[in-house]
Amino acid sequence: MKQARPYPQVIVTRKAARSLKAGHLWVYAGEVLGFANLPDGSEAPENGSVVDVMEENGTWQGAGLYSALSTIRVRIVTRNANDRIDDAFWERRMRWAWELRRRAMGADRDCCRVVFSEADGFPGLVVDRYQNVLVAQVGTYGMELRRELLYGLVLRVLREDGQDVRALFERCDSPMRAKEGLPSRVGWWDGSPETPESPRIIVRENGIAYGLDLENSQKTGFFLDQKYNRAAVARLAAGAHVMDCFCHVGPFGLNAAAAGAEYVRFVDASAGALELVRANAALNGIDEGRFGCTCTDALDYLARLSRDKAMLRAEGGPFDLVILDPPAFAKRSQDVRNASRAYRQINESALRMLPRGGYLATCSCSQHMTRDLLAQAIAEAARNAGVGLRQLEERQQAPDHPILWGMPETHYLDFFIFQVV
Repeated sequence: MKQARPYPQVIVTRKAARSLKAGHLWVYAGEVLGFANLPDGSEAPENGSVVDVMEENGTWQGAGLYSALSTIRVRIVTRNANDRIDDAFWERRMRWAWELRRRAMGADRDCCRVVFSEADGFPGLVVDRYQNVLVAQVGTYGMELRRELLYGLVLRVLREDGQDVRALFERCDSPMRAKEGLPSRVGWWDGSPETPESPRIIVRENGIAYGLDLENSQKTGFFLDQKYNRAAVARLAAGAHVMDCFCHVGPFGLNAAAAGAEYVRFVDASAGALELVRANAALNGIDEGRFGCTCTDALDYLARLSRDKAMLRAEGGPFDLVILDPPAFAKRSQDVRNASRAYRQINESALRMLPRGGYLATCSCSQHMTRDLLAQAIAEAARNAGVGLRQLEERQQAPDHPILWGMPETHYLDFFIFQVV
């Protein structure tokens, strides 16, 4: 670096520098060798502050936000040495994020992810839009220090574009916050243009209405990343008997019902989720005779159905289309072996249950369960079930959840649609 820079320096190993050069954006605590250019009397950079990352040979590798307590010690926000990390920098980033959604989502952006953490240059910040309400999650100390600025920016950028956004709800209660030394916080942001009376809202996605409880639901209230995958599955549903396994509040099955499915069986381990399925079905005018709900562990349930034809008929089968949207079986890299077994088991049970010519939609939402590992588990399931698979589509998360090359953590959803042959 030839020009003087005002930021403290974090000196990192050659291994860390190679990773950063390849596009990864994290420096781990064990990769930090020391500090330089600190204020007088300081032993380390201030928590949440901007730092320069320097290889031990003096080569500048980028600027990022320092987390004093996290195992991810620095999160890079720019590789451009000319960037000043000031309010104007964050405003440019926010405008770029929204412009991406304008182009990638077109008119279909009233329910979408507006900010996707590292993929948009805001490490630890997620903002989802549900029509006139934004829901934000902050998971890192650096974003926490800037949350008032960033919330104000996202509201302003959208409203300047003519979007009817009236309020912002915080769901800052993820386990990630504890690792950063941050308390939980849930509720309406006090800087919102309006403060609605209730965190319960009704939104539409793919033409389907959903009642959401922003305060008590999973994540930010809904899983927007599967939007177009749900639409793809719905194209196969007309006249079919459909099973929606791990259904949560029912978006896959509701899309299938709206597309003309004759019958949908919703399966989930949560009784509360199935109550919301029933409420959402009523909200969309889906007759009670066209669907049923089963509250059970789906792994055991699928295995029993694949062996018991009487039980299969009682549950609404035989099924023409089975949808498997399980939770992340592999939340850590050390979980992959057990996760692979679970993915193989559920897919094998579904394939044993489906007739020739039937359809299987199956996915993984864990970045540790890579596309190739998932494909291997499905292939093993097909061999064990004694069937062939004809692939119709291979899909990923919707484009409002962009994948940053070099940062595998941003690629977490892989989705396949097959016909059994």
